[in-house]
Amino acid sequence: MKQLIDTLINNPWKPGFPNTNKRLLPLMVLLSFSFMVQAQETISLDECLRLVQINYPLAKQTSLLSEQLELDIDATKKDRLPKLDLNGQATYQTEVTSLDGQLMNITIDPPNKDQYRTTLDANQLIYHGGLINASIKAKETKAAIEQQQVEVSLYALKKRVNHLYFSLLLLQENQDLLQAKESQLTTRLEEVKSGVKYGTLLSSSADALEVELIKIQQQNTELVLSKLDLLQQLSLMIGTDLQQQVELQRPAVAPVVPDQISKRPELQLFELQKSQVDQSSDLLAKSKLPKISAFAQGGYGNPGLNMLDNTFNSFFMTGVKLNWNVFDWNKNRKERQSLQIEQNIVESQKETFELNNDMELVNLQSEIDKMEELIQYDEQIIPRFEKMVKTAESQLKNGVITSSAYITEFTNLYEAKSNLALHKIQKLMNQIQYQITQGTYEKSSN
Repeated sequence: MKQLIDTLINNPWKPGFPNTNKRLLPLMVLLSFSFMVQAQETISLDECLRLVQINYPLAKQTSLLSEQLELDIDATKKDRLPKLDLNGQATYQTEVTSLDGQLMNITIDPPNKDQYRTTLDANQLIYHGGLINASIKAKETKAAIEQQQVEVSLYALKKRVNHLYFSLLLLQENQDLLQAKESQLTTRLEEVKSGVKYGTLLSSSADALEVELIKIQQQNTELVLSKLDLLQQLSLMIGTDLQQQVELQRPAVAPVVPDQISKRPELQLFELQKSQVDQSSDLLAKSKLPKISAFAQGGYGNPGLNMLDNTFNSFFMTGVKLNWNVFDWNKNRKERQSLQIEQNIVESQKETFELNNDMELVNLQSEIDKMEELIQYDEQIIPRFEKMVKTAESQLKNGVITSSAYITEFTNLYEAKSNLALHKIQKLMNQIQYQITQGTYEKSSN
């Protein structure tokens, strides 16, 4: 910040401050920086996980499926209401029933070969063996499966969000390290320049440090561009625009508990699929039961119900009918056997999922253990490098070593710090990934 203020004061070209007093300019710059800090947004991993569940396009299917279920159930319930059918026909036949001669001195005219009939048929289902209720339950289970499939797909996004978030968090940690590294090198450069000014050090010593500072600026530019790319990906996933200055909070995660009961949505999906098979079997059983319905028919035609009356007449009839398919060539039994195979397939899919999930958990636990070991080594290495850098600083001031030798020791220290930051981030990411894979991750208290 001091360099920024000095640059603005000493720069003869001051866009935006043409008549500003030099004494007021530092204050204005500080106020501007304070405003930027206040405007800087922060976001947590839990917030990202929540937003992806809401804003990802797939989430829209939840409400659509609920609306579709309501319509399907309402349509199925209509089967309980009377059915009205309007029928009409006109026919011509080559032969009709006739009585040759006379019957008891009565002449009976044969029916017309052209006949006409219009009817209105009403049917009311009386007994159906619970088939409609079973159909409604089957539709509800089918909708629940589709809803759960959406949940499974949305849950899979958590792994992608977790990976993106921690990649960004690592870049953020590296930027902080680069800033600290730049600050220390700038201090060394000022000391070396002072030594060059008074003739105690060669000018090449300052050049080496300036080159290293340029390299740091180059690395920081690369980090900024990488961060911008990842931020754009994360923004698209969670449906929220994240600015480049966003600060990512480090999640706090509970220790991994290997034997916890899994709450993965896939397991619930398998249970729903099993339930669907059971309901399909019940639906088949009810479809074999007899159906009783009442009917009524009113019509107008030539002939009417009296086939010997060759005039247009209205007619009406009512009654009760029974429908029972007593023999279906073992179709129902074959369908039941098919459902049993479907049940076995679902069970096999569940076992496969649990096996693959357990293998992934074993791999993640191995990574967590490895990171813990590496962190222990990092924490032993860094203090020793810090001592070596302090010694090198003293030697550089006294002209015992060159700037290049100091930079080597200094770079080793920050590489060790960078490794420590990397290993800590990887450990934390794998811990959360473990709990997401296990289905037990809960919101952290940041």
